[in-house]
Amino acid sequence: MKKFHLFFLLLMTGSAVFAQQTLLQTPLQKHRIAVFAPLFLDSAFNNVNEYRYAKTEFPKFINPGLEFVEGVQLALDTFNIEKAPLEIYIYDTRSANVSLNEQLAKAARDSVELILAYCKGSEVRAFADSGLKNMIPVINVNFPNGGGTEGNPYFVLLNPTIQTQLESIYRYIQKYYPLEQLIVFRTKGKFEDQIKMYFDNFSQSTVGIPLDLKYVTLPDNFTEQDLAKHLDTVKHSLCIAGSLDVNFGEQLTQQLASLKKQNYVVSVMGMPTWDGIDDFKDADYQGIDIVYSTPFYNPRTDKISQKIIDYFNRNMYARPSDMVMRGYEAMWRFANILMKFKTDFASNLSFKDFDVFREFDIQPVLDRETMMLNYFENKKLYFLTLQNGIIKEVH
Repeated sequence: MKKFHLFFLLLMTGSAVFAQQTLLQTPLQKHRIAVFAPLFLDSAFNNVNEYRYAKTEFPKFINPGLEFVEGVQLALDTFNIEKAPLEIYIYDTRSANVSLNEQLAKAARDSVELILAYCKGSEVRAFADSGLKNMIPVINVNFPNGGGTEGNPYFVLLNPTIQTQLESIYRYIQKYYPLEQLIVFRTKGKFEDQIKMYFDNFSQSTVGIPLDLKYVTLPDNFTEQDLAKHLDTVKHSLCIAGSLDVNFGEQLTQQLASLKKQNYVVSVMGMPTWDGIDDFKDADYQGIDIVYSTPFYNPRTDKISQKIIDYFNRNMYARPSDMVMRGYEAMWRFANILMKFKTDFASNLSFKDFDVFREFDIQPVLDRETMMLNYFENKKLYFLTLQNGIIKEVH
């Protein structure tokens, strides 16, 4: 299997900062951007920079972070052609020798003006706090949680929080299914109770007519019969998965699809965790409409997507993952905003001219009591309707 074209960089070093790329050697001031991603270089290379695995072996746990950085690199290739005044630093957040806080401190000392962070939940607060302390905008590209961030105009979530996604689901149902029988099938659990709480809160604060949601708590090993007694063969029922558990969602959808074949009039609304479930293409899920939301919809029909796909086909005999696209998109969009608006970066986070694959709607998130800014969040969601594994509609 062929590796990414930046893999030679990995062969050169196993340090925390493994690449620094200057895209214009001129007297112009260069804008410095730091990219943080889990690359696991110390796991992939020994202390003399020898690759630990066979030449044809590439561990799966390395893939997401490296794919993200590959997307970043492809965007930088274009910037390089355009002689953009950029200087890029790439940090391995899984370095065994340098902590994340040490890396963030070094980025600040290097006068970085923007941070793109592919992070995990336990790292969110460190990125947010560093951004606030050093007045450096931080773009959290993947993790849907603010980590308790408050009063921070330098922190941006691209993946909306579960609260934002559930509110969008509620509004979507209000718009497209206001007169349907609405059943929330759920199991017992803390997160399931949280989902119900959010829906109840939206019902109390909505400016429209509140949804008439019927909640049904299912046993652990629920059957089609447990579902059927709440459904109808005449009146349509929208069945809402009231759990983030993907296994529950798959089991619920499979059994509803079977009931659909028995003339029950049903469709199913999924949770944000359903994005990317490949099983929905299987025969067990045929015939039923499956609706779910995602902030990362990319039909891959645009010219840039096609060029990236062609590059991967020719050079790696593979198809670019979603993380490659996110890496390209994040670097292209926010580097351009930085170069165009400079210190006025935060006021132009939703500037549309640099959208690549999808739209963003980055809005301030305010503390409800003080009305002070906590952070910025992308509120844009796409709702996909699948039938027989094929996208039927996009809203």
